[in-house]
Amino acid sequence: MSTCGEFLVQQLQAWGVDTVFGIPGVHTVELYRGLPESRIRHITPRHEQGAGFMADGYARVTGKPGVCFIITGPGMTNILTAMGQAYADSIPMLVISSVNERERLGLGKGYLHELPNQRAMVAGVSAFSHTLMSVEELPAVLARAFTVFEGERPRPVHIELPLDIITADASHMQLAPKPTVRRPAPNRTLIREAAGLLKQAKRPLLLLGGGCVAAESEARALAAALDAPTALTINAKGLLPGGHPLLLGSNQSLVPVRELALQADVVLAIGTELGETDYDVVFDGNFKLPGRLIRIDIDGQQLQRNFTPHLAIQGDARLAMRMLLAELGPQEINPNGPGVQRTAAVQQQLAEDFAGWAHYRQLFDCILEALPDARFVGDSTQTVYSGNHLVEMDGARRWFNASTGYGTLGYGLPAAIGAKLAEPSRPVISLMGDGGIQFTLPELASAVEAKVGVIVLLWNNSGYGEIKRYMERRDITPLGVDIYTPDLLAIARGFGCEAERARDHQHLQELLRNAPQDRPLIIEVLEQAPFHP
Repeated sequence: MSTCGEFLVQQLQAWGVDTVFGIPGVHTVELYRGLPESRIRHITPRHEQGAGFMADGYARVTGKPGVCFIITGPGMTNILTAMGQAYADSIPMLVISSVNERERLGLGKGYLHELPNQRAMVAGVSAFSHTLMSVEELPAVLARAFTVFEGERPRPVHIELPLDIITADASHMQLAPKPTVRRPAPNRTLIREAAGLLKQAKRPLLLLGGGCVAAESEARALAAALDAPTALTINAKGLLPGGHPLLLGSNQSLVPVRELALQADVVLAIGTELGETDYDVVFDGNFKLPGRLIRIDIDGQQLQRNFTPHLAIQGDARLAMRMLLAELGPQEINPNGPGVQRTAAVQQQLAEDFAGWAHYRQLFDCILEALPDARFVGDSTQTVYSGNHLVEMDGARRWFNASTGYGTLGYGLPAAIGAKLAEPSRPVISLMGDGGIQFTLPELASAVEAKVGVIVLLWNNSGYGEIKRYMERRDITPLGVDIYTPDLLAIARGFGCEAERARDHQHLQELLRNAPQDRPLIIEVLEQAPFHP
């Protein structure tokens, strides 16, 4: 007999799933029955939150859903934070969990791992949650999930299998073909109207978000065609490479870019929420768009949030860019064009504003000199905050972190593990603080076990330094921020990692270039004793 759990593994494999993150438990062991005979790799985190963050990092690199096998009850409550981060950043994630037998659901009799209603609990961090009530439902429910991932705004999906369904006979089931899903094309009439407004614009501005990461070449062509200064959200970094004459970076919260936005007569915003943590990280409400705003987004509701558009176009970002380019016609960048000149003026002002951040710029220059192809996966920590403003990548999906949107701590290490598993050939640097890494520190063991050679750049300021400064600026006596910081290097070595404190930039580069490929390297940098070239 082939069980539903075995059939599930076969169906996932047939649809291209190659990695599953999960911690086996008594309620999920039947999901594992078919894994050894499959080609699916299983990664065992040390906490379900780590499983979710790993799946998130894997998904951001590959564009495919990160898949998790999660146990009933505590496993689901543990993964909710990771699902919240993925939901906020529109990351595809498939969370498959067990749940008590159908006849025991919602009875409150104290069965093992029992919750009143897992689906209700998950509703706020998922596109949908479904309880499988028969084996025959499975292919259709999976098809719904993959439609979310590939045909609309991607977000986590939760499917729970009652214990009596996991073991039910599925011998009669045939593998279903993967659904053919295409993202919706925008309305051509609206695209032509948008192109007309953009052709007449004297001071256009282009705002690109994470919804554009699959449209790198189109984004560059569109910026050139519009001769428009271009600002990127954190999740869109790399769409325009560093040094691009129209690139404003991710500095929408800074005065020079805000003044440019005030002067813009037409603003084109694609695949971006226009949300606070990308456009108003100083939280003063002073990012304004008085010009005509054209918004393009795959999520129709998002088109009306934060900033009301003059023209709202629902559709896929890549298709929309291609259609706009067909209307605008191709154009080479004019080094003397007004858009390039406006961008250069803002970049000059930003360079003056960042003069006091030279040590951070030197740090990232040092890293990228040693590992020019590195991918950076960050937490909420000072190196991430500074890098969000200073660092530019030459391609998308190379810089992402948890400092925007949901803003969870502990993300950087497990997400970096997932990113490295997704593309083992590229160096992956996890930017962590000494406070944040203690949230998910045990995942070092997962990386050692899976032979994942991530590099952790550990910024150590002996506590929650950014929150402490925030309290002090508001005349609040710091409390709860000067935490006890253990010897993290000794702990890392105990997990089987390599770990050293960088003495200076030369030593840092030596460590980076000689990082092991089969286990993590933790490089500690002390904020209290910044090093120099």
